[in-house]
Amino acid sequence: MAAKQWKGKATKRVRATADDSAKKDQQMLAVLGQFRIVVKSIRRHYQQVERQSGVSGAQLWALAHIAAHPGAKAGELARALAIHASTASNLIGRLDALGLIKRKRIGGDQRTVQLYLTTKGTNALTSAPRPLIGVLQQALSELSQRRLDALNLSLRELISAMKVKDIRGGSATPLSDL
Repeated sequence: MAAKQWKGKATKRVRATADDSAKKDQQMLAVLGQFRIVVKSIRRHYQQVERQSGVSGAQLWALAHIAAHPGAKAGELARALAIHASTASNLIGRLDALGLIKRKRIGGDQRTVQLYLTTKGTNALTSAPRPLIGVLQQALSELSQRRLDALNLSLRELISAMKVKDIRGGSATPLSDL
């Protein structure tokens, strides 16, 4: 009789473990589906940005920052967009080449540059779909601090579980360039 009870308990444990595993698989697939929605939404928004304004998402975000902070410097732009200084420099060069911004050198040594929108840059901003900073950035900015902290922790755990080997510059790459 004791063997029968043990066998019954073991069967229940196996069944419970299988149920837990199935629930975990369903939850994992649900989360994966949510990531797909996030990525597709970002892509669609950046495609719409390019169609309507003729600039990339990163360029639009830079234009929006410069419009809100006339005279901004390259380092300030890099910090505001959470990109590497060299990426900001390349972005500024492209915006200047497109005639969307103008650079004004200040100071005695002329190394400090302030950034201003041109009329063409203002027109690109006016024609662009909202939000100007991007759908993910806008959504993240609307989360409470508590939710943002929890999301940050969960994403750190996810990245760690992925055992990502080469993340150099990954966090400083504009989403529209991924």
